[in-house]
Amino acid sequence: MALLPDLKKAKRGAIAKAISIMENDPEEARKLIKKIYKVSGKSIVIGITGPAGAGKSSLINRLSMELKKLKLKPAVLAVDPTSHVTGGAILGDRVRMTESTDTGTYIRSIASRGATGAIAHSVRNSLRVLEYAGFNPIIIESVGAGQTEVDISKIADITVVTFNPHTGDSIQTIKAGITEIGDIYLVNKSDLDGATQLFQALQDFIGTAEEEAVILKTSAKKNKGIKELASKLKELMKQKTKDKKDSEKLRLESELEDIILNNVRQEISTMIGKSKSFSSYLKKVQDKKIDPFEAADKLTKNFIK
Repeated sequence: MALLPDLKKAKRGAIAKAISIMENDPEEARKLIKKIYKVSGKSIVIGITGPAGAGKSSLINRLSMELKKLKLKPAVLAVDPTSHVTGGAILGDRVRMTESTDTGTYIRSIASRGATGAIAHSVRNSLRVLEYAGFNPIIIESVGAGQTEVDISKIADITVVTFNPHTGDSIQTIKAGITEIGDIYLVNKSDLDGATQLFQALQDFIGTAEEEAVILKTSAKKNKGIKELASKLKELMKQKTKDKKDSEKLRLESELEDIILNNVRQEISTMIGKSKSFSSYLKKVQDKKIDPFEAADKLTKNFIK
């Protein structure tokens, strides 16, 4: 595959092409995965998540520059909500990260394609592309909506949960369970009013439950706390590298389940399209002769004989 030598040299054009293949061309994506899979699973993945408006993109911009100062080679995948018009990622994140791009950090916005509740295959495979190109760590910024925050923790070795003192539902989010997934918790935009109260609330909810929980204040605008965050991440990276084999096993287990379920879903969808009995049962449901659950049970038994 002609793409591989340039990908190995981390040439931006090759990386962009490979990730586009992962997003848009399933057949070519499988061929590429066969070539690069054996060297995957070694980079540390840092998931940065939290409510919309928590300032994740600006934070990552500053953080990437600090990680480079620590002799690391970060890359960023910004998992964007899919544009309903174009089907592509909304590129606001890349606009907010221009500084780190200028200093050599590779940043890519990738469409979530409605993958709330499940990490899209393209995200997992894009991580492998960036690993093959030699990036470590790889930072994933989540959509900041729905169930995706929890899903990010399934593929991240380190999860950073961000909060914004001016986001009204931050305290509710703390109570709602997002606090169960973090390795580091950040009160970002700590230059704003309410940051101290939010920091104390986090200590109350998290500090007592998790002795090893790290809670920090950061401000991308004032460039405060970013150096401390980068140092803590580098320290955690060393720890997580030792446990990488176990965490990779859990990640692959989740991925295999997703792929199998997706395969089964596609097979069933094809069978429904070809099934004469489906139309027959649909008519019975429409005529109120049978309820949808009974019809589905009977059809399912026919499909999985």
